[in-house]
Amino acid sequence: MRYELYYWPSIQGRGELVRLALEEAGAGYVDVARKRGRGQGVEALLRVLRGSAPERAPFAPPFLRAGKLLIGQTANILQYLGPRLNLVPKAEGARLWAHQLQLTVEDFVIEIHNTHHPIAGSLYYREQKREARRRASYFTAERARQFLIYFERVLQDNPAGKGWMIGRRLSYIDLSMFQIVAGLRYAFPKMMQRLSPDIHGLSALHDKVAQRPNIAGYLSSARRLPFNEDGIFRHYPELDT
Repeated sequence: MRYELYYWPSIQGRGELVRLALEEAGAGYVDVARKRGRGQGVEALLRVLRGSAPERAPFAPPFLRAGKLLIGQTANILQYLGPRLNLVPKAEGARLWAHQLQLTVEDFVIEIHNTHHPIAGSLYYREQKREARRRASYFTAERARQFLIYFERVLQDNPAGKGWMIGRRLSYIDLSMFQIVAGLRYAFPKMMQRLSPDIHGLSALHDKVAQRPNIAGYLSSARRLPFNEDGIFRHYPELDT
């Protein structure tokens, strides 16, 4: 199957968690909003969002077209793709556990986003800078550590071992954790340096994922968008305390 991924063309954002799964599996896909031509690009994405396509419109990107299905929400997309791309164990309990962890990743992503947009996404960062500093100070002092230590414990407590989050081999949760670590290293380098002794397992997991052939090829290609100050992970030095 050739998948169609719909996400904003200039940022990694939540869509990157889906891209990583598709890239690792070597799946055929089109990044729709990055296509050029009349009626292509963002225009094609907005057509679906506005409900002019013959499906139930999702609330926001990312969403994935798979045959006749149109699937929204990152965790929901990965729950669908996991068994089809061999990125989740076969047992039902393990699949539910993977989905639970991915939902926790989504909670963490919201916390990260809110460090620079604590009031409203429709306002510029400069319009909520004072509130962002206060929110970010709580994030760097407490909240990030809570999430990262939790994921570190999950990694260390995996009964199958092997250095993966669940089971004996890589899953889409490992890819998501790679992105979380990479993004936080960009956005909050001082914080991540401070926390590094307590998350050595996640750091090793990040490096192991980065070295996988398909992921390494993707990271060195033009398909991998760079981190920037328009996405979820933004480096504002004044927030990295």
